[in-house]
Formats: sequence, C-alpha cells, structure tokens
Amino acid sequence: MIPRVLSPRDTVQRYPVLGCTGTLANWRTQKRGPKFYKMSRKVFYRPEDIEAFLFRSPVLTKDSMR
Repeated sequence: MIPRVLSPRDTVQRYPVLGCTGTLANWRTQKRGPKFYKMSRKVFYRPEDIEAFLFRSPVLTKDSMR
C-alpha cells in the first residue's frame, strides 16, 4: 500500500535520487523542488507530487522517438 503522504525522511528513502533531507530543506527555503505541504511545523510530500517533479523534464533520445 502506498502512503498518501510522506515525511521528508520517508521521501528520500523512497526516492533516493532526491539526495538527502537537507537537500529537500534547502529547496523548500528557495521555493524550488517538489510541491510540499505544511501543517504547523510538520512538512509532508505526496508521492504523486514527487513523481511529477521527477518526470517533468524528460530527455528525448533518438531511440525514444521511435
């Protein structure tokens, strides 16, 4: 079962390509990176927002155009 929301720690464990929780924190302060949600001091990510961020800029190769 896929959780509906992920903590920053869960996010980098599930999507290691994002780096570490520090990277996510830096992106949040710079208004960059994937969408996130805040409740009080807690930060959450939705898996669909992470995947949208990861797959938004594909590099098209000759082989992928066939």
